[in-house]
Amino acid sequence: MPRFRYKTLVDVMAADIRSGQLSPGTRLPTHRQLAAQHGLALVTASRVYAELEAMGLVSGETGRGTFVRETALPPDLGVNQAVVADGVLDLNFNYPSLPGQAELLRGALRQLAVGGDLESLLRYQPHAGRLHERASVARHLQVRGLTVAAEQILIVSGAQHGLAVTLMALLQPGDVIATDALTYSGFKVLAESLHLELVAIAVDEHGPDLDALQRLCRSRRIKAVYSMPTLHNPLGWVMAIEQRQRLVAIAREQGLLIIEDAAYAFLAEDPPPPLAALAAERTVYVSGLSKNVATGLRVGFVAAPMQHMAALERSVRATTWNTPGVLTAIATGWLDDGTVLQLEAQKREDARARQALAREVLAGLRWIGHPASYLLWLPLPEEVRADQVAMALMREQVAVSTAEPFAIGAQVPHAIRLALGSVDMATLRLALEKVRRVVMAHMAGLT
Repeated sequence: MPRFRYKTLVDVMAADIRSGQLSPGTRLPTHRQLAAQHGLALVTASRVYAELEAMGLVSGETGRGTFVRETALPPDLGVNQAVVADGVLDLNFNYPSLPGQAELLRGALRQLAVGGDLESLLRYQPHAGRLHERASVARHLQVRGLTVAAEQILIVSGAQHGLAVTLMALLQPGDVIATDALTYSGFKVLAESLHLELVAIAVDEHGPDLDALQRLCRSRRIKAVYSMPTLHNPLGWVMAIEQRQRLVAIAREQGLLIIEDAAYAFLAEDPPPPLAALAAERTVYVSGLSKNVATGLRVGFVAAPMQHMAALERSVRATTWNTPGVLTAIATGWLDDGTVLQLEAQKREDARARQALAREVLAGLRWIGHPASYLLWLPLPEEVRADQVAMALMREQVAVSTAEPFAIGAQVPHAIRLALGSVDMATLRLALEKVRRVVMAHMAGLT
């Protein structure tokens, strides 16, 4: 087929989708049918659909076909917080807060103002943080079941920054990281920006398929594995000790770096030991204070083997030089005086109450989640399309995320993720009632 005809077909189909002539959810002809209808070679028909998919207009689903996407849905919903407009009930991002946290900040600022160390906080700090502040983090990590020396701690500007400096310091563009087939959306964005390849480990609601990880290691040159063993985002699992031990064994056998993300780990009571406690020689542990204290407190921490510390410090220097001294002083002060532990206990209670409310309101729907998590995953029946559900909820002034921002590879399940921690309880009930109504309507074929 001449190039202009092939491009013309792409343009015509794109125009039909954008105008609504081909409505969202429409199943398009198979590649063979499209080729036959327009006198194309099969490979050319596949190129037509590939271009439409790259434009965000269609989605190809293995075993089901090619479907028109809901183009009115913001393409970066679930990744970019700015797409959630004012007045919309936000079940898309988590920024849990408790009454009285602003007073805690006022008190901490007053204490800093009368302290004798204030002037030093206005100067550059050591790249990894001041040693006494790193010691505060090390003491806190003992509560999480992780014993490390202060010299193995870096204080960073939030857990996302901790992940960034880890990847920058310890991996090279083109390296391959194995991660759960559904994983933290921010890690996906980070890996893409650093030109790292993510390959999917199959998962279910209980954890990763470690047989699949072993098969991946035989077929690809995997350099690292990224894991959230304690309160996974988005699925909410806590990996059993047997799974953790086997993951560590595979990592040792294959020489893999383990990147352990513990951003939500504080919500799980008495979990098994962190991966970093089981494989201290090859695990970089990353967490922060955004979820357990406040999202505006951009202080996080990385615990790493000593052989990686120099490279990690260089990455901190290359990105932020050091964390802001005032924020770090407040954060470590709260670690030392028990404020963080108090807030974590309160937020565990808050998350349990929100999770219980969600399960009450969504009774009858299938869900996956941990009873103390701020997240709930709603798989949808095969005939229900997640983009259409999300768009219908946007019209109801409720923002949710589809599975797309979390999915690794071409297989994107039809599901929505609910973040339960960003609105008050009365508003949460209202938003969840809308979720239930919209999902049930789509299941019944009423919309």
